[in-house]
Order: sequence, then C-alpha cells, then structure tokens
Amino acid sequence: MSRIGKKPVPVPESVTASIDGQTITAKGPKGELKFVFTEEVLVKLENGGVVVTPRDETKDARSKWGMTRTQISNILNGVKTGFERKLEISGVGYRAAMQGNTLALSLGFSHEVNYVAPQGITIATPKPTEIVVTGIDKQVVGQVAAEIRAYRGPEPYKGKGVRYSDEVIVRKEGKKK
Repeated sequence: MSRIGKKPVPVPESVTASIDGQTITAKGPKGELKFVFTEEVLVKLENGGVVVTPRDETKDARSKWGMTRTQISNILNGVKTGFERKLEISGVGYRAAMQGNTLALSLGFSHEVNYVAPQGITIATPKPTEIVVTGIDKQVVGQVAAEIRAYRGPEPYKGKGVRYSDEVIVRKEGKKK
C-alpha cells in the first residue's frame, strides 16, 4: 500500500487543474504543464485536491500509484513556483559564462564546451564558478543539470570538476612516499 499515494495533492490557490481522459493539465503563473497518466490508476478532483487511487489491486497498478501522485504534485508545484538546481565549478581556470542562449564552459579541455539550453529552461551564471538551472518541469531541470555535470564530473583526489551545490565529494588520499 502506497503511503505517498494515499495523500491527496492539494491544488495551490493560483493554479487551476483539469482532467481530460488520461491527461491532467495544470495552469499557473509560471506556465502550463500536462501529464498523461497510465490507465492503471484513477485520478479525480475532490475538495480542492487531486486524489489518486489504483483501479485494482494488481502489482502493476500499485507500483504506478505513488509515482503518478508524485508526478502530479511536481507539475502543480512547477507551474506555481518552478524548480531550480545549482551547480558549482571548482578547479584552476574552470569557469562558465552565458552567451545568449548558450552556456560556454571552460573545463580544462583544449576547446570550450558549449551547451544550448532547451526550450523552457533558463540557465544563469551569477559567478563564473556557479551555474543555476531553472524551469517549471522538474524532470527537465534535473536532466539539464546532469548533462552539464557530465562534461566534467568531480574527481575524487582534488575535487575538480562540476558538482551539484549540495553534493558531497568523498575525497581519496593521494600517493604516499
């Protein structure tokens, strides 16, 4: 039995949610998002909230119950406040800069790495060693941050590379004489 799935998702005041068949649409101050849920779950609007229940007691329906509730919660929060992911760059000469819609990264390669931000995602560089990825879709924000981090992930000896701001790098001891 899903503990997360049992809780109804409250619809914030500035957000309107509507269900049309297998699609839930959320409109808010930041924009509009849609989520197509599976037929194994039943989604209803009740008492200013969205209630998700499994259609039957099969393992497949129960496994998708909590995930569907979380996805709906994410789109409702996304259109109201949005999501952001912060990245930090550490290393001598490593830096980032925005050039229009393109993020230019100097990460110790012989060339500069250019990353074009997808539609609906805003990338900012408040400092040359800090990157902030913002958007209304949590999955896309996380994917963009992961793609940027993948260019030069943090290494365990000196900690050089691109890392999440809340990530802890387990450092290894270097060579001994």
